[in-house]
Amino acid sequence: MKVIKNIRKAIVRGAIYLYCKIVYRAKITGTENIPRSGAILLCANHKSFLDPPLIESTCKRPDVRFLAKKELAKNKLFAHLGNLFGEILVEKDAKDMKAVKEVLKAFKNNEAIAIFPEGTRNGLAKGEKVKDGAAFFALNSDAVVIPVGVKGGDKPFRKAYVTYGKPIDFSEEKKNRKDKEVVEKTTEKIMEEILKLIE
Repeated sequence: MKVIKNIRKAIVRGAIYLYCKIVYRAKITGTENIPRSGAILLCANHKSFLDPPLIESTCKRPDVRFLAKKELAKNKLFAHLGNLFGEILVEKDAKDMKAVKEVLKAFKNNEAIAIFPEGTRNGLAKGEKVKDGAAFFALNSDAVVIPVGVKGGDKPFRKAYVTYGKPIDFSEEKKNRKDKEVVEKTTEKIMEEILKLIE
């Protein structure tokens, strides 16, 4: 059963990749910065519905899983794709400990997790505060933190760009991981590195 599911994932991922390359002429750079094995945390800006499929199909990791709001499961297509790719659903505006435990377990299994620190599409543009979930996982796991910048692709046939940045080192911050100020500064650092990729 697992083999069949992996084949289905590979086929769907390939189809998404072709769609993004043809319809959005996606240009992908920096994939050499992504470890091919081991736990990684991909932290990206969130501008449109296109972001998850772009990252899912281009990050060169077949095990990448996304954190997503539970409301998305109401859409049958999103629910199907989420189930296929092992999406981790999170309660909106709540400390979802079940989701937190699932992410930490995924890291222990050397999986790749993708998260949008903004928490919603165009969160920064809407003036919303960046969520500290990415910082929590960065400080409380051995996952390699990779910033991801996504821009363009606002409409079909308008070029989309996906840039994977170099890993961010938080070894010093981990020494004081429970300090609220350290968490806040880690959140700021992650977002700063993401924004550098879309300048």
